Amino acid sequence: MKKILIAADHGGFKLKEKIKPLLIRRGLQVKDLGTFSVESCDYPKYAYSLARLVSDGKYRRGILICKSGIGNSIVANRLAGVRATLCYNIKAARFSREHNDSNVLVLGSLFVKPALAVKIIDTWLKAKFQGGRHKRRLNQIKKIEREIRSRKK
Repeated sequence: MKKILIAADHGGFKLKEKIKPLLIRRGLQVKDLGTFSVESCDYPKYAYSLARLVSDGKYRRGILICKSGIGNSIVANRLAGVRATLCYNIKAARFSREHNDSNVLVLGSLFVKPALAVKIIDTWLKAKFQGGRHKRRLNQIKKIEREIRSRKK
């Protein structure tokens, strides 16, 4: 069974709770990293915990949700190997996988209602990385990540 992470702050909690059953019905083992209520909380904690597990190779994919998706994207993309893509439509979700080999899908609950979120997630889960010129570009990103790591030492 394939595994996937999901996390949200208070602004994404309700959408997260609607998405989890969909993922389970799709045959995925879902690890929910929180939050577990609509009580105000800080998104960096949840975005970092999910991105860290992806960066460390413990999980291949994850879904982050907050109100706009912007903050989660910023946090998640700070970690090497994480390609978090903020998607507000189906085409962006497909391209994020086909062209960028996205491993973290970010949704903004203010802009993506549940019915659209389901379509975006299904597209994202089914789309395959196309390789070719896109692989060359991903290799350039990996080279940049290595350079950044070497500068920190």
